[in-house]
Amino acid sequence: MALLELTVNGEETKVEAPDTALLLDVLRERLALTGAKRGCETSHCGCCTVRVDGMAVHSCVVLAARCEGKEITTVEGCGDGMELDRLQRLFLRYGAVQCGYCSPGMLMAAQALLDQNPTPTLDEVKKGLDGNLCRCTGYTAIFDAVLAYGRGE
Repeated sequence: MALLELTVNGEETKVEAPDTALLLDVLRERLALTGAKRGCETSHCGCCTVRVDGMAVHSCVVLAARCEGKEITTVEGCGDGMELDRLQRLFLRYGAVQCGYCSPGMLMAAQALLDQNPTPTLDEVKKGLDGNLCRCTGYTAIFDAVLAYGRGE
């Protein structure tokens, strides 16, 4: 077991976890941040996407110990805790959430893209969300919500 010092959603925390613990497991089981979902466990579906130093990563394949000294952001870190942030509101407005299982990962990947490219084209949105699967929406609504964010809606 190791004592990890992590910064999650802007808060410094210490958590004890096995040396081989995956970031997803530490977030869900040790810190009770369950927004990132366990999907494929092979880094193919994106349900577990979080941001580490602003980059979208699949937390099911990242060792938690490798995240010490880095800023980890989960979907719980969006908004102010009482209200949804702008991107989350646009996902709702455009119907980009149906069952909601992929939504946290999609939001994290989309925000990482928008932080680097505030006005992406449709092709750039598709590329930025590649690696995040959705079985319900058909993607169009998700793409529309991200593009609307880029337009300033």
